[in-house]
Amino acid sequence: MTKLAVMGAMEEEIEPLLEYFSDIKVTEFAKNKYYEVSYNGLDIVIAYSKIGKVFASLTASTLIEKFGCDTLLFSGVAGGINPELKIGDLIIANQLCQHDLDITAFGHPHGYVPGGAVFVETSKALNAIAKEVAKEKNLKVIEGIIATGDQFVHSNERKEFIENTFKADALEMEGASVAVVCDALNVPCFILRAISDTADMDAGFDFDEFLKSSAKNSANYLIEIIKKLQK
Repeated sequence: MTKLAVMGAMEEEIEPLLEYFSDIKVTEFAKNKYYEVSYNGLDIVIAYSKIGKVFASLTASTLIEKFGCDTLLFSGVAGGINPELKIGDLIIANQLCQHDLDITAFGHPHGYVPGGAVFVETSKALNAIAKEVAKEKNLKVIEGIIATGDQFVHSNERKEFIENTFKADALEMEGASVAVVCDALNVPCFILRAISDTADMDAGFDFDEFLKSSAKNSANYLIEIIKKLQK
């Protein structure tokens, strides 16, 4: 029986998901909260990690090792690099990289350390289910490369470097670390991001309002994916 982990980076990203459930068991562990629920007989543990690669790695590892989750879904927001991505578009990662991992001084490529790899892949099976749901619900979802780093990137120069070096479509602060943990522990993972900012965005854009609406849309999408996992 699958035990599912669902993660977000921020509390706002999991709140709409928690609204689907009434009987919630809360466990406090490692300075965080884990919400255990059941959905049509499927056991689910929901958590937000806090922002950044270290917290995301800790939370993903805890969900797998302490709570016994064997499949992980991650949802949140990201900045768009691919010019075709507009605010509100959804992207599924098929590969992720760490754009701020740099030991090029030792002759290695950006994003690489010995024993690791520049790119880590997500679950093709989970991505296929997500694309099937998107088609059924008439949602525009693209698949692409997401770059992760412990910095909020706002300079166009840095974005161009990441695009040129990794051919990345979007940029965020947790996904690759979650994918590395899942890959090492043989747990299928799925990374979904809603685009929250782009190079040509409107100066009047309200991020807090967007976060609420995108979290709600992502929660609805994840619930439909979860329904498929039960079949």
